[in-house]
Amino acid sequence: MDLPDTAGDPTGDPVVTEGCSAGPDPLLFLQALQTLWSTRELRQLREEARRGFAALADPRTVLLDVLESSRGWQQKGPSLEAWLTWELAHWLSAQPLPGLAQGSSGLKQLQARAVRVLTESPPGLVEPLVSIFQLQDADRGPLLTHVHRLHQEGKFKEAALLGLKLRLQPLLDVEKMSSPLLLQDRMALAQRYVAGFPDLQRRLLALLDSWCQPGFDIRVVARQFPQVTPLRLERLSPGVLSRQVLSLLERQGLDPALCPHAVAQQRLAALRHLCREHFVEGSWSRENWTEHVQALVGQDEQLQDELRWWLASPDNQAVAAQCALDLSLPETQLPASVATELRRLKLQGRAAEVRSESRRDGYYQLPIASGDIHFLASWEDLARHEEELLQPGQVLAVDLEWRPSFGTGGRPQASILQLAVKGRVFLLDLPVFSRPVGGQVSQAFSRLVSQMLSDPSITKLGYGMSGDLRSLGASCPALAHVEKQLRGSLDLLQMRVADKPALGRGEARGPRGLSLLVQQVLGKPLDKAQQLSNWDRRPLSEGQLVYTAADAYCLLEVYQALCREPARFCLSEDLARSLRPVNSERPEAWELPGLQEASASPWPNTATPGSSQGWPSELSPPSRPGRGSGARGLSQAVWREPVAEKQDTAPEVPVRAFRAVCDSMLHGLARSLRCLGADVLTLGAGEDHRRAAEVARQEGRIILTSGLPYHKLRAQVGAGRCMSVDCSLKARQQAKAVLKHFNVRVTPADIFSRCQEPHLTSAPLCPQACNCDQYLKVSKEMMKQLVWLGSQREVPSSTGDEASPSADLQEAGSAPEEAPESCTHDLPCRWLEAADLQSHAPAVLGNGTRLQLAGVPEGVLQRPGPRPFYCCTGCGKVFWEGSHLGRITAHFREVLEGASRPCRPPPCPVSGTL
Repeated sequence: MDLPDTAGDPTGDPVVTEGCSAGPDPLLFLQALQTLWSTRELRQLREEARRGFAALADPRTVLLDVLESSRGWQQKGPSLEAWLTWELAHWLSAQPLPGLAQGSSGLKQLQARAVRVLTESPPGLVEPLVSIFQLQDADRGPLLTHVHRLHQEGKFKEAALLGLKLRLQPLLDVEKMSSPLLLQDRMALAQRYVAGFPDLQRRLLALLDSWCQPGFDIRVVARQFPQVTPLRLERLSPGVLSRQVLSLLERQGLDPALCPHAVAQQRLAALRHLCREHFVEGSWSRENWTEHVQALVGQDEQLQDELRWWLASPDNQAVAAQCALDLSLPETQLPASVATELRRLKLQGRAAEVRSESRRDGYYQLPIASGDIHFLASWEDLARHEEELLQPGQVLAVDLEWRPSFGTGGRPQASILQLAVKGRVFLLDLPVFSRPVGGQVSQAFSRLVSQMLSDPSITKLGYGMSGDLRSLGASCPALAHVEKQLRGSLDLLQMRVADKPALGRGEARGPRGLSLLVQQVLGKPLDKAQQLSNWDRRPLSEGQLVYTAADAYCLLEVYQALCREPARFCLSEDLARSLRPVNSERPEAWELPGLQEASASPWPNTATPGSSQGWPSELSPPSRPGRGSGARGLSQAVWREPVAEKQDTAPEVPVRAFRAVCDSMLHGLARSLRCLGADVLTLGAGEDHRRAAEVARQEGRIILTSGLPYHKLRAQVGAGRCMSVDCSLKARQQAKAVLKHFNVRVTPADIFSRCQEPHLTSAPLCPQACNCDQYLKVSKEMMKQLVWLGSQREVPSSTGDEASPSADLQEAGSAPEEAPESCTHDLPCRWLEAADLQSHAPAVLGNGTRLQLAGVPEGVLQRPGPRPFYCCTGCGKVFWEGSHLGRITAHFREVLEGASRPCRPPPCPVSGTL
């Protein structure tokens, strides 16, 4: 560092500005810092700097003198000037100076000098300079000029961040500033840029909406910014953008009329979904389909053309003619063959849609009379049944219905709350009970529901109950936190049924979800024809009443069948014992062994002594829950897995030898497998699935995919080289299933044997992480020296729009969570030596990899003990012993229990960004 010029001063004292005449000699202060900087005594350097700041009349002036007289801070690498700037910003935030008056000539002079420095400074110094000199209140002219220059140079992120820090957004063209950010997939930064400015938020939405127009070519916009290399243009397709626009609309509470093209795209997608469901899947009743299509299409010419295209299919002439008749479409707008069929229907008279007895017999039948279905639309109606609903010791099924929106904007409000007890079903009209918010009826209804759900003596049954309760809370604000009050619940969604093979076009779709569970337990599936009907309509149709009652009541019968014959469904003899509470994030799902015959009598005729309301005595609902009951108790019960038939197991494979390629929708699975040491690649977004087969054949990898691609890919690789992954499971559960399927062996030493650092690349197929398995061990003393040299290269800053490499770590200077003293982590690698580093760049390995030292907190370096660090030779990421590995070890405990353990305790967590 060059010290301030002293030329012309016979005493040798530095020439400083007025305001720094009092206090210690600034030159001596800077010389002391220079000496400590050269000796790398960071703690003494900080103490000396802060003593000097406190003694100087105005340390800001001294800082400007230093920055103006030296240019070391403009170069790459650490510098005392940059460190001093950040240190002063931190010191002033803790104990601000009295300061100059706002608008005073003294402050303006300092700001003018700081702006000149800012225009030449690297991005890492923007934040401290803005903070120290209050540049958000400085003269806008030079600042705007600098932002425009950055933009012209193609530094779009830096320009946006500087405008954001200086609050210059209203003075800049939001379309010009946002477009390159969107092309670079920086939607989060674009949203931050307009946050707090409603007019700019509307203009950003209008820009995004203009990109949703039919036939819009995003490449036209990209050509306006030649410095930008769009990495993921498929993410800017009209369909994808329209969903993002509508999500922004909902979060910001703006009018959908601001984005007509995005709304039109989603309405078009909704119509295609409805037509596919009706013409291909055959899963809709004519009445419900017609009602939704009429409301959706209206007078929209684009949607009318889309509908006519579906009606023109030669495979659907009879169905198409019936739809045209239901929708009152003019014959002149229909294909000739459909128009002919339509005239024939009109001559015969409108055909009534009446299901045959044989069709009804193929579905689950509600075992109670229609008189036992009670539609409650007033507080007086509900009060008459309050005692029955709150009866202690009973089993209560809970379900919810709402009108489908098909992604056309806005969150649907819940319409019907179903509560089923033995022999009766109560349908609560939620719009009546939830409005007006804060009214007497709404408060009384909320108290009743809270009391019912929080009573541990009432066993609440559900299917996807947590989602239903969140929807209930969104529709009734007084119940926003009702999920946390839940006690004594059982979610039958845990009983995951085996996935069925994907169906081709034109094939009828079999039962899924709850319908499939009902079929496997009770012998017949649910009739879901009314599932997507208009639940806001009043009065409900007879079909809707029966469907919504059956949807809740079947839960009682499924639970009763499981209680009566637990062994038949591979449950323990005592169902209550098989529902032991656990603290895992998600229980292991168990699969039913196959389709079951219907039980002769779902409900017992008589109650046995000691039973509750006809339930078998040994399986009666718990009246006094033990520890763990509640929302994380019975609702997270573990069902014992059925014992599979003995079969030949695959040869054991070490995890480091396991190589796979994942579908683009399985990034979480890929990350979990890499954490355990597997070599995993992932497809890029939008990349053809055939690429996975090509890579698998060339590199001998396993294909991990889901859904329709599985059947196509399985035929392109050898037997056993492709696996269909259940997307309803979380990533860690998927990883466990993969390891079990391929008999992969994982040991504690394998965890984090591959680097997880994000790998930024524009290649379509990439590991999406460093994936390197070569590390170097670094002693604490050498790491201190390396951090000293590289601490200022990537100065910690909150100006970025994306997480820094150490975003999930503690702030610099604080010690991370300690691991137990008895735990050590010792990756099998050699020690880093001086010969491994480049002589002219000590923080760079011989292969050109720069060590990422900015993410190492000072507190880690000050911890007692000789614990080493580890650096990845592929990307330079630095790791150390902390808490993360402990969590991973706990999550995969059952996987590790099958592997031979080392003599010493299992390795402790290695901190980092993994």
